[in-house]
Amino acid sequence: MFDVNVIRKDFPILDRTVYGKPLIYLDNGATTQKPRMVVEAITDEYYSVNANVHRGVHYLSQQATELHEGSRETVRRYINAKNVNEIIFTRGTTEGLNLLVATYGEEFMNEGDEVIISVMEHHSNIVPWQILAARKGITIKVVPMNDKGELLLDEYEKLFTERTKMVSIMQVSNVLGTINPIKEMIATAHKYGVPFMVDAAQSIPHMKVDVQDLDADFIVFSAHKVYGPTGIGVVYGKEEWLDRLPPYQGGGEMIKHVSFEKTTFNDLPFKFEAGTPDYIGTTAFAKALEYVNNVGIGNIAAHEHFLTEYATQKMKEIPGMRIFGEAPQKGGVISFLVGDIHHFDMGTLLDRLGIAVRTGHHCAQPLMQRLGIEGTVRASFGMYNTREEVDALVEGIKRVSQMF
Repeated sequence: MFDVNVIRKDFPILDRTVYGKPLIYLDNGATTQKPRMVVEAITDEYYSVNANVHRGVHYLSQQATELHEGSRETVRRYINAKNVNEIIFTRGTTEGLNLLVATYGEEFMNEGDEVIISVMEHHSNIVPWQILAARKGITIKVVPMNDKGELLLDEYEKLFTERTKMVSIMQVSNVLGTINPIKEMIATAHKYGVPFMVDAAQSIPHMKVDVQDLDADFIVFSAHKVYGPTGIGVVYGKEEWLDRLPPYQGGGEMIKHVSFEKTTFNDLPFKFEAGTPDYIGTTAFAKALEYVNNVGIGNIAAHEHFLTEYATQKMKEIPGMRIFGEAPQKGGVISFLVGDIHHFDMGTLLDRLGIAVRTGHHCAQPLMQRLGIEGTVRASFGMYNTREEVDALVEGIKRVSQMF
């Protein structure tokens, strides 16, 4: 049974105060807090199993390697990949996107070729393509959206030509909360023989993501947004695609043999994992995924959906409230402005009430331009948030509004 009060006991940071007020943490879209078992896994491995992986015959190295590769299997099961060779560890979603854009672009894209992204993308799914465009002369096409924050699928299909080589779109918007119809969009891309890359940073913590069901060619996500440690992420790719991509970085681990005349590269997944990995972080990441599995991703999704619906209803009662993103299929994110109050002022004053929200453009400036604003206040929910915290947020917004 899902009991948010029991869950909260596993997150010690939720017991602290800010400016003498109980912490209300509503910035989960930026990063989530960590359950005790994740932090303990980091401490335990450093104190008892710390040794470099894959390279030692001694006991500690073998044990650390088993933990590290066991974590890869945990990730594989979590997203239902076919095999562990399709799981590449990175530093996070941003590095994963850069890895795929650089390697795929190098191997398969030339001047005049096209990539399709969307108007709501995070900068990490825009800037790498722009770097590639400057270097190789590719064209970036953008899927538009309506005023509710829904991508226009008819317009999306019109963007495909014989020069389209990739589609790269987020599954859930970090600003609008929109849950994009990724499975349908992937099917459309495959109809035209085009692979599809999914930014799943905002979906993995909140909903079931099955890569085989989606038929995604590539998926990227981060550990720190799904109750895991910072500095760890995953690139999933179909094995037939990863085999065809060149290495992203050179060094130890990603090689089979090196001479001054020639280097042969290692097999998957190690071809893309140059140097010593964060094997401590991967163990902690696996613990986070186990924690989510124990709670139940369906339970988490239902709880966060309730909080989002409840908060939306309460916030709409506030005079001058503007909520950005009202798609019927929406995750646990509410971006808003009240009257003429600057988002930074609202966020700063809510912070003085102990309420942590995010302010700014949320690394989505093109989306802000589409909305005709500079930035928003964003409240984003996690499994440990409560209805009482939503009530406190609403009262806090009212209190700040009265000050202006």
